[in-house]
Amino acid sequence: MPNSGLRNDFYIDVFGSNLGRSIKWGLVAVGLTIFVPQAKAEYRVNIGDVLEVSVPGVPELRHRAAVQMDGSISLPLVGTLPVAGLLLPQIRTKIGAALGSKVFRQRTSDGREAVIVIDANEVTTTVAEYRPIYVNGDVSKPGEYPYRPSITARQLVAVAGGYDIMRIRMNNPYLESADLRSEYGSLWTDLAKEQARMWRIKNELGEATQLNPGILTDVPIARSAISEIVNAETEYLKTKQSDFQQEKTFLQGGVRRGDDEIRVLSEQQKKEEEGLHSDLEELQKASDLFARGSLTSPRVTDARRAVLLSSTRKLQTTAQLLQAKKQQDELSRKLAKLDDQRRLDLLRELQDTSVKLNQIREKLQSVGEKLQYTSMVRSQLARGSGNKTEIAIIRKGDKGQERIVASEDTELEPGDAVEVTLRYHDRPDASPRSLSHSSIPSGIDRVDATGSDSLRVGRR
Repeated sequence: MPNSGLRNDFYIDVFGSNLGRSIKWGLVAVGLTIFVPQAKAEYRVNIGDVLEVSVPGVPELRHRAAVQMDGSISLPLVGTLPVAGLLLPQIRTKIGAALGSKVFRQRTSDGREAVIVIDANEVTTTVAEYRPIYVNGDVSKPGEYPYRPSITARQLVAVAGGYDIMRIRMNNPYLESADLRSEYGSLWTDLAKEQARMWRIKNELGEATQLNPGILTDVPIARSAISEIVNAETEYLKTKQSDFQQEKTFLQGGVRRGDDEIRVLSEQQKKEEEGLHSDLEELQKASDLFARGSLTSPRVTDARRAVLLSSTRKLQTTAQLLQAKKQQDELSRKLAKLDDQRRLDLLRELQDTSVKLNQIREKLQSVGEKLQYTSMVRSQLARGSGNKTEIAIIRKGDKGQERIVASEDTELEPGDAVEVTLRYHDRPDASPRSLSHSSIPSGIDRVDATGSDSLRVGRR
């Protein structure tokens, strides 16, 4: 096999002196490119990196190969080589040994074929692409990013759009706060309505005094709105009481009229019965006279008609009397059930109102906690300087995955996963202070959310 000197002579013969000078300067450039990776000689190539192998003067052999899952790369003229976990100089030596003394046939521009023997010392191996790095947590755009040599955690956060506390936790706190306060005010209005409704129901049940705006003084809504709510319930109470009284008066009047009708029909029935007895006696007399021949047949017929008519009138009067008594019984039952049915309806309405009050209190509880949180975030965003950044790097080492506490100026390595967390120096470890159920008692209670950044809780 030709030695290195013969190979150089062959280059000069085939390509001329200009090509030889180009190769000479190429070797100098190779020496410069090798120097840069040597500064990072401690880096070990791993799965996911992309290596570039080239030979000066032979562009056909320039090739990029990704380190596969089995830790190997695939190269022309060589095949597969295991490289994972090796330093870059070791990989360069290994590839050079595999390509060294290989013969490569290259066709020149004039159509001739030149035979080139590859020298192991001229093989260049560099890392074309490093494994990507990842960032997650309180940044605007978490995800995968390409690795750049000497990149720091601060630079990675900048590439990811900077810190962003609101990316996952909530929307814009100022807009969110405005919506929550609107919902909060509506819930208090609903609570005042249901509270006034409960007082009205209790008043109808005889358990409360007259409604007045003073019973809702602890509700944080406008006094005019409270007055309108109380006035509406007062008018509704008057209307219901008036309707109830009218219904009761109507039934009582019906009962009285029924008594009068029954009395009249009873008297009429008595008279009809007397008339029937009288007509029966007349018929008996007429029949006796007719039998003795003292009375003609038409007179007997008239007597019979009178008995039939009296009997019919008696039956009609009896039927009317029964119908009147039936109606009287129905009216009496309605009158007796009127108070009971009204009380049952009021108790059912009171139960529904209690359920709605509890639901509103639960919603107030939830919205109050959200307001606390948005107020806290707004306060911290306004102060700004209270933010504390916590950065952790998840890195695969010799012993497996390691969690490294880092700073913004810590340099990253290929394959690192960076977790970013923003905390406040005055922020509690747990979730925002919740409003206990005791903060909204079963009576008329107060959870006052003002326009400031704080939320006051308690009973006035």
